[in-house]
Amino acid sequence: MTIAAISTPAGTGAIAIVRLSGCDAKLIAERFVKPLYDRRATYSTFVAGGEAIDEVVATYYRAPHSYTGDDTVEIACHGSLYIQQTILQELINAGARLAEAGEFTQRAFLNGRLNLSQAEAVADLISSTSEASNRLAMSQLRGGYQQQLRAMRQELLDLTALLELELDFSEEDLEFADRSRLMQLTQNIENEARHLVESFRSGNAVKNGVKVAIVGAPNAGKSTLLNALIGDDRAIVSDIPGTTRDTIEDTIVIDGILVRFIDTAGLRQSDDPIEAEGIRRSQKAAREADVVVYLLDATSDSMSPSDLHIDTLTQSPNQAPGISGNLILALNKCDLRCDLDTVKQEFSTLGGQFPIEAISAKLGTGLNKLKRAIVEPFKTKGETAVLTNMRHYDAMRHLLEAIIQVRHGLDSQIPTDLVAIDLRDAIHQIGTITGEVTTDEILGTIFSRFCIGK
Repeated sequence: MTIAAISTPAGTGAIAIVRLSGCDAKLIAERFVKPLYDRRATYSTFVAGGEAIDEVVATYYRAPHSYTGDDTVEIACHGSLYIQQTILQELINAGARLAEAGEFTQRAFLNGRLNLSQAEAVADLISSTSEASNRLAMSQLRGGYQQQLRAMRQELLDLTALLELELDFSEEDLEFADRSRLMQLTQNIENEARHLVESFRSGNAVKNGVKVAIVGAPNAGKSTLLNALIGDDRAIVSDIPGTTRDTIEDTIVIDGILVRFIDTAGLRQSDDPIEAEGIRRSQKAAREADVVVYLLDATSDSMSPSDLHIDTLTQSPNQAPGISGNLILALNKCDLRCDLDTVKQEFSTLGGQFPIEAISAKLGTGLNKLKRAIVEPFKTKGETAVLTNMRHYDAMRHLLEAIIQVRHGLDSQIPTDLVAIDLRDAIHQIGTITGEVTTDEILGTIFSRFCIGK
């Protein structure tokens, strides 16, 4: 069936694209424009019912050399909503069907033009909001870690074949696979899978924007810092403690990475129920953030972790309200007093080596260095093997669990047939990422996220 849809965003613009794809795409399009030639743009007047609708440029792509792998025609018209809708309606009246969400890309997958993870990368590319997220989406669209996954899958298939061969000759007690070699191979696969799983935290943060919670005691300068970082008076600044009662958010791009700053209520003991709720939300923001900037007031007489409640924020992520993200200590008002050595010694009792930056939110001193410290953990440094997709992360996590079970089985001399089950599970998980294993439910979930014209 030939499908049609408007492929440009809703609204009025200079140019819009109406896309047509399927076995009858060329036949239907030529009812309204001049004869079409493969991969050649044709200037024409779109005529329907003897009436000129618009002057257009139509481009024909012969199967299989098109985005979908089917015959495809793209009609570039003026961006009038009337023109777009009229052209689309005429194509539908001529025999096309309105495309469903993501159906063009789904056809590209079904026709072998893209694997499943590349198809998902198309949606990520469309929704990318920064240089870094665009770069990751393009990397995945061009193959990304697919070669690595294919190599892992082939190794697992070879291991499974050897073990199942042993099962065929189980009565003869033959061993076709060298157990020490199997252990080494599964160790290598485990290391690769673990690296991919661990990459998801930074990859997902870059894709959706790095969440940065600014926390600290009242009057440490959190609202002033937020305003200075984003270059706008977004938060109210006051000398009265407890002015910020709820979280305030805004975004900027640092070194090509989208960063979401969250200003929070000051951390202290309070009997005011509204302020107490704000403090609870501050702790929640810290737990959920990718980076926590803990702001210290350099002019404060008390700088100990217990006095500033920082000890409650740096507990284990499994012990609320601990944080699981990166922690940066920012020593504010350094224009009035700045002794980094003393602060570092004071906070060494926390048991971690956290970056400590001296800044003045009011004067802007040290803010560029603070920004670099915030985004540094999320720079891919040329790596392409970075997970950004929750579905891929979940599959890779299950693969890792299966491989650990395989290694345990080999080490514990568990029967070969049980080890083979875990190997087949690992192969299945890779297949769900690349598309060798799919269901209508999986495809429906993936492509429903797309716009109708893509």
